[in-house]
Amino acid sequence: MSQLQKFSNSPVKASSVIGTNVVNRLGDNLGDIKEVVIDPCSGRVAYAVVSFGGFLSMGEKLFAIPFSALEYNVAKRDYVLDVSKERLEDAPGFDKDHWPSMADEKWNRDVYRYYDRLPYWE
Repeated sequence: MSQLQKFSNSPVKASSVIGTNVVNRLGDNLGDIKEVVIDPCSGRVAYAVVSFGGFLSMGEKLFAIPFSALEYNVAKRDYVLDVSKERLEDAPGFDKDHWPSMADEKWNRDVYRYYDRLPYWE
C-alpha cells in the first residue's frame, strides 16, 4: 500500500485534522488546515480551509480547498495538495474576518473548478 493515500482506513476527528500541515508534491510547505467545513445536509466534508502566507497569523490568506483535492501522507502525517506555491497564491482566497458565503453556488463551483475537482454535491 502506498504511503500517500487519499483516504485513511478509519474516520478521524475534525480536531485531529485541524492544524495538520499541507505540502505540495515537491515538499514545499503550503500552510496548515485551520477549519474543516461540512455540508450539514449531506454530512460530506466540503472543504479544508488552509492558511498560507503571513507571519504568526498576520497577513495570512485563507483558501477553501476541496477536501477531495488533498491526499493524506500516512508516513509524514500531512496532506499533499498537487499545486505549486504560485498557483495557490493565485487561487480564490479570503481573509479570516471576511469569509465568503459558502451557500453561493457560483463561488463553490469556481473553487472546485480551480482545483479541477468535481463538486462533492454532484
